[in-house]
Amino acid sequence: MPKTSLTASRRGFLKAGAAGFALSQVVSPAGAQTTQVPSLDEYSPVYFTAEEWAFIMAATDRLIPAEGDGPGALETRVPVFIDRQLAGDYGHAATWYMEGPHDPAADPLLGWQSPLTPAQVYRSAIPQFDTWCEAQYGAPFRELSDADKDAALSALQKNGATQQGGGRAEILPPETRDFFTILLANTKEGYFADPQYGGNYQMAAWKHIGFPGARAAYTEWVEMKDQPYPLGPVSISGERG
Repeated sequence: MPKTSLTASRRGFLKAGAAGFALSQVVSPAGAQTTQVPSLDEYSPVYFTAEEWAFIMAATDRLIPAEGDGPGALETRVPVFIDRQLAGDYGHAATWYMEGPHDPAADPLLGWQSPLTPAQVYRSAIPQFDTWCEAQYGAPFRELSDADKDAALSALQKNGATQQGGGRAEILPPETRDFFTILLANTKEGYFADPQYGGNYQMAAWKHIGFPGARAAYTEWVEMKDQPYPLGPVSISGERG
């Protein structure tokens, strides 16, 4: 999943749902960050520990890698977005109903089925996944080769799924079973979010897919097919790309 499907058709994959991620998905989680986002080398995580941060850097880099025709997750500082979201209301499920009952066997479409908040899922799942990687590959995820990282993430995506021959690939316990799903969703949200939330640095993702951002009006271009939008994107704060 991570490398083969994301890099093979990068532009098409990223265009799907881009506007929704950019202007609606990130409005409710954590508060917007209006300060300049430092480089990844200079950034001090507000939620992640050093080991967790190293994992997020490595995982997001494989989910949206730099190779290809567009910027990668690290270039757009997606890890900063995820760190800030987990430190805020989204990470603590501040507005969610969390009383249960929780049924790990329930269809994920029925809603959140873990007693853990998103931040707690990350905190629990990362060492659990690293333990599995050490058993399978002899090293934690962050130290694996790119090929092994991709294979490990593909296995994580299928966690608990019935495998050929009838066995099940249980990597994570029920309460963290959806870790890959929220990691991938948060990675895409950080890639497409308005820059004030920490990701999409310099609106690089918007520029790549031709998304106009928060421009007040561009309705005359909605029906124009096969014509590139001539103006760069605009952020909520008024920054122009």
